[in-house]
Amino acid sequence: MNCAELNGIRIHYRIDGPEDGAPVVFANSLGTDMRLWDGVLQLLPEGLRVLRYDERGHGLTEAPPAPYTMGQLVRDAEALMDHLGFRDAVFVGLSIGGLIAQGLAAKRLDLVRAIVLSNTGAKIGTRQMWDDRIAAVKTQGIAALAPATMERWFSSSFRKTPDLSLWQTMFERQSPQGWTGCAAAIAGTDFYSTTAALRLPCLGIAGTEDGSTPPDLVRETVDLVPGSRLELMRGTGHLPCVEDPQTYAAHLSAYLREVGHIPA
Repeated sequence: MNCAELNGIRIHYRIDGPEDGAPVVFANSLGTDMRLWDGVLQLLPEGLRVLRYDERGHGLTEAPPAPYTMGQLVRDAEALMDHLGFRDAVFVGLSIGGLIAQGLAAKRLDLVRAIVLSNTGAKIGTRQMWDDRIAAVKTQGIAALAPATMERWFSSSFRKTPDLSLWQTMFERQSPQGWTGCAAAIAGTDFYSTTAALRLPCLGIAGTEDGSTPPDLVRETVDLVPGSRLELMRGTGHLPCVEDPQTYAAHLSAYLREVGHIPA
């Protein structure tokens, strides 16, 4: 298991691919861990050097006392990339990972040359909505949120498959402290002005059945960045990389070639 002591916590990460490969960083969504990307990575072009990590309070990364701030989550990604020598990377972030991507791109253009904003927004939900969910986890446990979360995350067709239980189990096994900490970070984040000032290549990915970050929100966010474009994945929810990894990987591969990160 690879871990680094950074920003006062132990961060779990994994690197795949050759040392001289083109660097790509993946950041997962709230309530998941780095396994979110398993189905996609095997479908990407060879020669990439891929960094995945569990965000603060998720997976095998340490969960310090809540709440967290988005600044802390951005600094975690920044410190890990500096520690591992990941510069000039394409940063792929889904949901809260997409917020981290926006914050990191605004802060460290030496680390990030292009971003993929997947199923995310410049601002996600309202403070009251997040406060209500945080209160529910504190009083009832994280499993109390699982049924409604699965509805927002996945299309109706996927929810009928046996695979649903794998993702519900992953969600329910997350640290309640880590989940509420990151939820508080989302509640306090509004990146509309920050993201509108970005000047770097940007691809958006949205799922037509996404109940957490609907396509209109993703489009509105991506449109803040001049020259960006959006790929709409039909029939998928909040985690299209899980429901349709082939199409998701095809969009990523095409984008990596488009921005010159790998040979066309």
